[in-house]
Amino acid sequence: MSTPRFYLDQPLAPGARFNLPPGPARHAARALRLAVDDTVVLFNGCGGEYNARIERINKDEVAVSLTGFADVERESRLHVMLAQGISSGERMDYTLQKAVELGVAAIQPIAAKRSVVKLSGERADKRVAHWQGVVASACEQCGRNQVPPVGAPLTLANWLAQAEGRLLFLSPLADARLADLPAPSASDCLVAGPEGGFEADEIAALHAAGAIPVRLGARILRTETAALAALAAMQTLWGDF
Repeated sequence: MSTPRFYLDQPLAPGARFNLPPGPARHAARALRLAVDDTVVLFNGCGGEYNARIERINKDEVAVSLTGFADVERESRLHVMLAQGISSGERMDYTLQKAVELGVAAIQPIAAKRSVVKLSGERADKRVAHWQGVVASACEQCGRNQVPPVGAPLTLANWLAQAEGRLLFLSPLADARLADLPAPSASDCLVAGPEGGFEADEIAALHAAGAIPVRLGARILRTETAALAALAAMQTLWGDF
């Protein structure tokens, strides 16, 4: 079994001793059934990872000591932001989780006109916090030490006003494939629609912003599949696959 990894939103340094936060502690003690002297890996998103030894377990309380630091990163050389139309329920969670595994650098939820889920105020804040937790858990699983940020939901127009880099948007009506495009010189922004895709005026805004429409074969993919297929293809063409 690989060494368990836990993301902690706190400063870390070799030699430090502390109790794991409640969530990781419960997972270590109950789900993984770790024992005293077992080794875990901790990271906080600031770079690298820390080896730690479990010193004490008392029900859901797990005390650790940090024994060393490894300056290792597992980031893709391909820098891609995913601008994903907000989808409902587990679809969005699945897309974010697998996008992290595929190396995405940042995630921008797009409040598209056809998005089933409508978010604002406190509800939006809670959902973003949930999505950030999904992203952190995916980093624990796949070995990444950099945690991609999840932005607050924006309309497509508001996001396009501040977007940087080459814009690519997925469209079943496009003529170009990803393989027809040159390798990116800097960063890419991949735009994927929600259930039902983008409205006509949103597509017009993408064209006006210079976004390049691309298709993924002759089939129409679901919202939770399309971005992931595109990311895998981009990693194969230009990244580290």
